[in-house]
Amino acid sequence: MENQSMEKDSCRAEELKERIRVLERENALLEEQLKEAEKANWSKSRFLSSMSHDIRTPMNAILGMTSIGLAHIDEKSRVQDCLYKIQTASEHLMSLVNDVLDMSRIDSGRMSLNMEDFSLPDLVHDISVIVRAQAVQKNQELTITIGRIYEEYLSGDPLHLRQILVNIIGNAVKYTQEEGCIQVRFSQRLEEEQLSPEHAGKIWMCFECEDNGFGMSEDFLTRIFEPFERVHNERTRKIEGTGLGMSIVKNLVDRMEGVIRVESEEGVGSCFYVDIPLSAVPQEPAEQKLPKGQKVLVVEAEEERANQIAAFLREAGLDPVTMENGLEAVTALTEAQYEKNMPCALLLGQELADIAALEVAAHVRQLAGKEFPILLVSGEDWAQIEYRATRAGVNAFVPCPLFKSRLLTALSSLVGSGAAEDDGLADHRIDYGSHRVLLVEDIALNQEIAVELLSMIGVQVEAADDGARAVELFEASPEHYYDVIFMDIHMPVMDGYEASRRIRGMDRKDAAEVWIVAMTADAFVEDVRLAKEAGMNEHISKPVDPKRLQEVLFRQFSQE
Repeated sequence: MENQSMEKDSCRAEELKERIRVLERENALLEEQLKEAEKANWSKSRFLSSMSHDIRTPMNAILGMTSIGLAHIDEKSRVQDCLYKIQTASEHLMSLVNDVLDMSRIDSGRMSLNMEDFSLPDLVHDISVIVRAQAVQKNQELTITIGRIYEEYLSGDPLHLRQILVNIIGNAVKYTQEEGCIQVRFSQRLEEEQLSPEHAGKIWMCFECEDNGFGMSEDFLTRIFEPFERVHNERTRKIEGTGLGMSIVKNLVDRMEGVIRVESEEGVGSCFYVDIPLSAVPQEPAEQKLPKGQKVLVVEAEEERANQIAAFLREAGLDPVTMENGLEAVTALTEAQYEKNMPCALLLGQELADIAALEVAAHVRQLAGKEFPILLVSGEDWAQIEYRATRAGVNAFVPCPLFKSRLLTALSSLVGSGAAEDDGLADHRIDYGSHRVLLVEDIALNQEIAVELLSMIGVQVEAADDGARAVELFEASPEHYYDVIFMDIHMPVMDGYEASRRIRGMDRKDAAEVWIVAMTADAFVEDVRLAKEAGMNEHISKPVDPKRLQEVLFRQFSQE
């Protein structure tokens, strides 16, 4: 009996010890959770305090500049200055709101990827247009180069991919001093160079962004991808931001099964590396009528760019001759014309060692006549230089960062089909006045803004206050009366999705062909997907960017 009692006591003691151990583990877990909750609350409190300041800063500029503009309404230059500052402050305020909303969707698990086919050259061009303007404002040297590219057409989430890359380059611009240097490079890995075997068959897109800016401490690098974290020192004190950008980037890269890492040193600069697996999209090889074996004169002083152009031309079976000086090129062409041994085309780069590229173009056009093909390969904004370039005799423009397909397609269009008799740029000049759009918008102020933006470029505009009225107007109109329908989403009577579906379902030829473009404040990737599922061709988010609006119109009208 005594032994049984001792055994029971021993069992109770063990049970008690186990309960104590369980309670200790639970207490330790609760303490850890409490610390995490306190840390999260502290971070959020600091974030709210920072956001209060960051939101009030652009709001103060908007309200203040509005008051100053109204007080000086008769002084055009003063009002114009106020409007520019209001526009800048509004764009910054919009970026703050977008960051907060993106982080909210990530935390709630509502952020999803939208897989679709896309063109890598188009993606890189869009990124270049966005970030180059930011760098120009700070007089920074922004260089975007293209390494070895094996597949130009890919499948992935281009919207979120662009968000990742623009955020990283934008931070480099933001945290680099005036007249600093930022170098961006895109390339792809071969299959045998892939980072992990589970991604066999994928194309790894590799992105690098290096700057000589303020840099980051080793301590901050351990927290850089945590929400609400920002570098705090004297140099960055006046730089606005939420501290959410890098956290959003890390979450998106992880969702894409990619890898991101960063190297940095205070006072020296930073370098971000991103590798993301994407699927290649098979494409029928474009028919290029290039005269094999013929010479092409390449005038470019920047060695890497010149070598890249020459390599592309050699791969296409052409014989590139490279020069650094514009005057040397004019002399060489003069001799070649005398000897009746002219190259099939002239490729002018952005950087020449002696004189401006457009000055060379003007000399060559006068020398060689109107049929000789002259192509400008440049990273400049074509819209700003188009008039001067065409006047100087340029036939075609190839944008940088440079992709092989764009260079060879432009060259083929001139030397392979006799297109040089035209100026090669006719598709850039569109008579917008011959086109009619239907604007579907229920809010009077938004309707007024959109009508004004469209009318400014000569487009004929008719308006409807809701989706049902839009369906009625389209049904009552002759076929092909409307070229584009800009469709709001949230409207009384009938929303934009339903209106689009009803238009697509009509028994008339143009119902399937008319472009329907969502113009809405629903700006997330999921909203773009819903718009496409409803039968829409494009998506423009509010507030409406005039450049984005014109880009959509140009893309549609240039196809006709």
